[in-house]
Amino acid sequence: MKRLFDIIFALVMLLLFSPLFVVLACWVSIDSRGGVFFGQERVGLNGKPFKLWKFRTMKPHSEKGGQLTVGASDSRITRAGYYLRKFKVDELPQLWNVVLGDMSVVGPRPEVPRYVALYSPEQRRVLSIRPGITDYASLRYFEESNILAKSANPQETYIQEIMPTKLALNLEYVHKHSFAGDLAIIVKTGWRILKA
Repeated sequence: MKRLFDIIFALVMLLLFSPLFVVLACWVSIDSRGGVFFGQERVGLNGKPFKLWKFRTMKPHSEKGGQLTVGASDSRITRAGYYLRKFKVDELPQLWNVVLGDMSVVGPRPEVPRYVALYSPEQRRVLSIRPGITDYASLRYFEESNILAKSANPQETYIQEIMPTKLALNLEYVHKHSFAGDLAIIVKTGWRILKA
């Protein structure tokens, strides 16, 4: 039932937001050089890697400066990217990942391989279900980049403080997820974006 809901929800959202996709694609391409979309390798269900898609919000080749974003003042973020990130609309292309079966609408956010390599055996249980666009950890750390911007060592803060808390929330989701719970997360995510 979860997979059927994912497909229907993603297709409906893609249809509803198709005009916005066109506007955002034009804005991204006019605002700075580089492609409209940004693809990044993430670790999915059962540890299988896949390409996660977003609207590009950073200058080309920005990953060479690290995979963590440290606040709105990060010089790698484009002008359009600042607003796309603020309202989370850079995540909309992941609806295609849902249709393709790489992701679910709700589930643990997929991580990049370098951080998954640090997971303990217990933490790797989050890979036993399909990753999602949103989850309780995403809501708790809605402004994660701003938290990292205040740290003297963002990577250390992420690995030692943020990532373990996210994984604890994700493991709780793995054990207790339900259709009603997923709907609640979707509603809370929409409300949080509107308040941004």
